Amino acid sequence: MMTDKVWYAAGLTAERNDSLTNGDVPNGDFEFSTSNVRSVNQVPITSRQRPWVAPKNSPLKNPGLARANIAATHDKPDGTTDDSWAARHRHQTVLQQHCEYFDRDRDGILWPSDTFVGFHNLGFGFFLSLLALVIIHINFSYPTSSSWLPDPFFRINLLNIDRTKHGSDSDTYDSQGRFRPQQFEDIFSKYADGADHLTIWTLLEQIKGQRNVSDPIGWGGAMFEWLATYLMLWPEDGKMRKEDIRRVYDGSIFHQWARDVERKRKAGKMRRW
Repeated sequence: MMTDKVWYAAGLTAERNDSLTNGDVPNGDFEFSTSNVRSVNQVPITSRQRPWVAPKNSPLKNPGLARANIAATHDKPDGTTDDSWAARHRHQTVLQQHCEYFDRDRDGILWPSDTFVGFHNLGFGFFLSLLALVIIHINFSYPTSSSWLPDPFFRINLLNIDRTKHGSDSDTYDSQGRFRPQQFEDIFSKYADGADHLTIWTLLEQIKGQRNVSDPIGWGGAMFEWLATYLMLWPEDGKMRKEDIRRVYDGSIFHQWARDVERKRKAGKMRRW
């Protein structure tokens, strides 16, 4: 074990009130102790990108506990309650809920045509919908298969959708498809200074900050997923709202967005990418 003297000599420590800090904590709810320090001044990135700390009065209990079937956050501790979404989908993981919109016949199998139609109905044009189909089914068909043999039709089995988790993402989904409130809140705490939205610049900072070394598939996956989300939401003020992003994670926004796209199409105001 290194003594304090060795730590000082290595330049890795200083007086406690200079090198160890909890940062700006809302309402002073975060009590200082040596076991919950969030940043070290000698490591600047820990000061720039601080994890989220739940206020004492937060309705979200145990944010570190992954939720199997609701996308629970500080603002929405019960997940999506509109139209009884959480209650109607309690038999699915949050990752399965995210994919449900694309499963048009609700048989648990995504055909390439399902993905194409789903993206097209969300406002994407022919070529981007086709590109999404190719990227998603080439990468995710075999991992979700229940057979050692590849599916000649490149179908995706939603029962095994947890196998599609890749590196360099936000870690909001865990490896079993649950929703992790802490990691979701960290997106905004670390990369958006606690704001309730992401701009294109803070989004790029998030993608960069979450990269794992030697993970080109993960880098590409993260870029594709966030770019598709930004193009779908296409905020007029350039700010993707936190609540909209949360609803992308549990898929509840897709049905609403498809209805909005259809309404705009009928009114002649639809713009496709």
